[in-house]
Amino acid sequence: MATINDLVKIVKRNDRKADTDMIRLAYDFAKKAHEGQKRVSGDPYIVHPLATAIILAKMKMDTTMIIAGLLHDVPEDTHYNLVDIEKNFGSEVCQLVTGVTKLGKLNYTGVERYAESLRRMFISMAQDLRVVVLKMADKLDNLKSLDVFPHEKAKRKALEALEIYAPIANRLSMGQIKGELEDLAFPHVYPEEYKWMAEEIKPIIDKTAESMEEVAAVLNKELQNAKIGKFEVTGRKKRLYSLYRKLMRPHYNRDISKIYDIVAIRIIVPSVADCYQTLGIIHKLWKPLPGRIKDYIAQPKPNGYRSLHTTVFSLHGRIAEFQIRTEEMHAQAEFGIAANWHYQEVGKIWKLIRPNQQGYHIPKKLKWVEEIVKWQKEIQDNSQFLRTIKLDAFSDRIFVFTPKGDVVDLPDEATVIDFAYMIHSDIGNHCVGALVNDQMKSVDTRLENGDVVKIITDKNRKAPSRDWLKFVKTSSAREKIRAATSHNG
Repeated sequence: MATINDLVKIVKRNDRKADTDMIRLAYDFAKKAHEGQKRVSGDPYIVHPLATAIILAKMKMDTTMIIAGLLHDVPEDTHYNLVDIEKNFGSEVCQLVTGVTKLGKLNYTGVERYAESLRRMFISMAQDLRVVVLKMADKLDNLKSLDVFPHEKAKRKALEALEIYAPIANRLSMGQIKGELEDLAFPHVYPEEYKWMAEEIKPIIDKTAESMEEVAAVLNKELQNAKIGKFEVTGRKKRLYSLYRKLMRPHYNRDISKIYDIVAIRIIVPSVADCYQTLGIIHKLWKPLPGRIKDYIAQPKPNGYRSLHTTVFSLHGRIAEFQIRTEEMHAQAEFGIAANWHYQEVGKIWKLIRPNQQGYHIPKKLKWVEEIVKWQKEIQDNSQFLRTIKLDAFSDRIFVFTPKGDVVDLPDEATVIDFAYMIHSDIGNHCVGALVNDQMKSVDTRLENGDVVKIITDKNRKAPSRDWLKFVKTSSAREKIRAATSHNG
């Protein structure tokens, strides 16, 4: 069982100047507040807030967040209140704890509960993203003890993780958190499918991982010879739930032999230049598969993901995938927006202009959060709100390019018209087609990952067609079409 010393050790490793005395005070305060309380498992209650704080520390969050993690259940479950927290630990910690408390109790069931959870979550994200990161850590630790609950209650909690928390973690680029949430929830929501994966597929993953060790050893030696600075070569097994979803797609039809990345080799190097040098070394060793080289450093995904990917014919003709990145890129891939605070990419916003202060604005790549907050005000019907969220926020994403190389993030199956309206309302209203990869395409053409799209417009066109509503995918395009057609007729 973890101790406060384990937490302090992680914090000190991240930041030697961190105020660990305040963290110890917060722990003592929480321990006293929860004294005599037990979890359903029978463990002392303090085990949970401590575990939550440790998760936040591993994400390299600052002392304010870690203290909030230790105190997040105090106002709900003890005789201490928010006034006591503010008095002892300041207004910022108090606001974070208040935010998590608001996300807590819901007097709804079924669709109403699901929709209300999402509405509150997105409002919190727009006001202060840290509240959602804190709630993710809380949820992640709670999922680890689902076995002690009755089956139906455990399933409901797990389903909430799969349908609410994991998709939001995914959109925030928190790959590590998303994967852990999904894998902890998987056996409780889909027990038969989990059993099949654990008994039939996991042994294949483990065997593949063993074969990749030889490949990793050869690469390790070559990187040492090339005098790449401090580097790390590790195997990355594809997570069970993620692999299950991939196997269920019609293209794969439960056939794992069609999937090349069940185990990837991840290389972390000191600099961007080292990334490209490492890519060259890999291709000198082994022949790459055509069309399988992805440069997400030169062209990052809209969510900020950066890495070099390549797939090669390695030792004994085995197909192997490699992911090459710097330590900073790795943190971004694992912890998403939370990593930004640590590496100061948006630090000037979050360190100098706090979310509760005048002048705060949400980072540009998360403007979609503000769109959803707008929808939740406009769409009162919960079923319609859920359909909109699932289509526009939680569906699989594709990344499409403008002729200048800018990336546009769209839901899977989005069309030329969806793309046009993402660029500008006027371009959408006057769209008559597009050049997709230099081929002329109609307005209803579905776009695919990596397409380069140039919209063709006609200034003489007076308004969009209402027929477009039959095939557009995004809510924003649908809203703009309706507005323009009602205005013109």
